[in-house]
Amino acid sequence: MEPDLDALLRSLRVWDPATTELPPFDPAAAPAEPLALFTRWFGEVVAAGQREPHTVTLATADAEGLPDARIVMLHGADADGWSFAGHAGSRKGRQLAARPYAALVFHWPVLGRQVRVRGPVAVAPPEAARADLRARSTGALAAALTGRQSEPLGSPAELARASAAAWDRAAADPDTPVPTWTLYRLRPDEVEFFQGDPRRRHVRLVYRRSGEGEWDTGLLWP
Repeated sequence: MEPDLDALLRSLRVWDPATTELPPFDPAAAPAEPLALFTRWFGEVVAAGQREPHTVTLATADAEGLPDARIVMLHGADADGWSFAGHAGSRKGRQLAARPYAALVFHWPVLGRQVRVRGPVAVAPPEAARADLRARSTGALAAALTGRQSEPLGSPAELARASAAAWDRAAADPDTPVPTWTLYRLRPDEVEFFQGDPRRRHVRLVYRRSGEGEWDTGLLWP
């Protein structure tokens, strides 16, 4: 018997004030720029046991302006921007080539937190993409070597054969180049930090870029 989706949804509860404790967040004590706060929060959710805290929803739009989203991994965050990677010919690669602007959403339920980042996206130099791939696991290199991301797949057997060959190649030569592998850097215009509250008095602190290295901050209604 198929489950009753509506009944399942109604049975779920989020942040019951009687049983849920979430950390307080004083926006007045936040640092002057968002990267420092992101780094602090990331360390705290890792310490709290958040699974795969580096996974992030990447939202893009195609040439016609239609939205798209998927989960990717954060590869780094520094003064150059928040970094993620993929094949230039993939769906996200084609969309970013047509509209080089994107948004990221991190969701860390262990502490009731979200971080939203949006801004223009630039392609990092090829040597940065190669260094990024070399720093990752054999499995990551094998996945990159398998290639053909977002293209139609004829059968699971076809994928299995290509993947097995890619794993063998990655293990034999960890420095194998992948010309289409691209490192993208999102340089934020806006970063929002959301701290949930069991009584729904959520704190939303937004940073907006006002100049080179300068940010304005403000609060948003939840």
